[in-house]
Amino acid sequence: MSDYDRIASAMAYLVDRAMDQPNLEEIAAHVHLSPYHFQRLFCRWAGTTPKRFLQVLTLERGKVLLENSHSLLEVSHELGLSGSSRLHDHFVQLEAVTPGEYKSRGKQVHIEYGVHATPLGPMFVAVTQRGVCRAEFMEFNSMDELLDNLHNAWPLSSIRESLPSTRHVIDAFFNSDTVSKDGPLSLHVAGTNFQIAVWRALLKIPPGAVTSYAKVAKALGAPKAARAVGNAIGANPVALLIPCHRVIQQSGALGGYRWGPTKKLMVQTWEKMHDEPVAL
Repeated sequence: MSDYDRIASAMAYLVDRAMDQPNLEEIAAHVHLSPYHFQRLFCRWAGTTPKRFLQVLTLERGKVLLENSHSLLEVSHELGLSGSSRLHDHFVQLEAVTPGEYKSRGKQVHIEYGVHATPLGPMFVAVTQRGVCRAEFMEFNSMDELLDNLHNAWPLSSIRESLPSTRHVIDAFFNSDTVSKDGPLSLHVAGTNFQIAVWRALLKIPPGAVTSYAKVAKALGAPKAARAVGNAIGANPVALLIPCHRVIQQSGALGGYRWGPTKKLMVQTWEKMHDEPVAL
């Protein structure tokens, strides 16, 4: 088991056992390390202590997050943005596949992919010449399945492995210095007009914040379309960078997630923790 695997396993354990408030010794035992070694390893790779991660996980939940959040429309208006503007243009730019590209089924599109370790678990990433077209956690699919899905989405494209070509995508989410140095990260995704509109709306949710499916629907001018919003979010092809993990149910319940509820809570907590440090 790699260091990243141990940290991802420890975070998943904390999510599952948050109500029990496990101590350092219990968490370390879960990943078969001494408490001292585990504490140092967790701080090194997760950027915080296990205690702090558990604190954010415990305190920043559900309805509390919703009550403290602004609607997407409020955030846009505060910044003087139009309804179609992107709040985080400095970080992610989303480009939809053109009708011509869709009709050509990926002809003359070159796709490079790689699998990278992250504090949240291994991730599969694929990029075209125009941007990131796929990013997925690997817990639920084999490599063959991920490559088959990529080929089905872009059947006439050329696909090859290239870790150097995809490394920057991981760095963009987990290393803020990379974003400021390299500029915005482009996404190149295919979807219906409604799906694209939903994914663009998600980019307006600030890191560490959440909103509800109903609020996303309202921001799109379709207040009765919360279920359709949920379906569009479930079809999101780019984990983390199109932040579907920032949308929960109006009741404060976690809601669905393509890569499972444990992973969703891990991502939310990791992001909230890095956005707003919590004093111990």
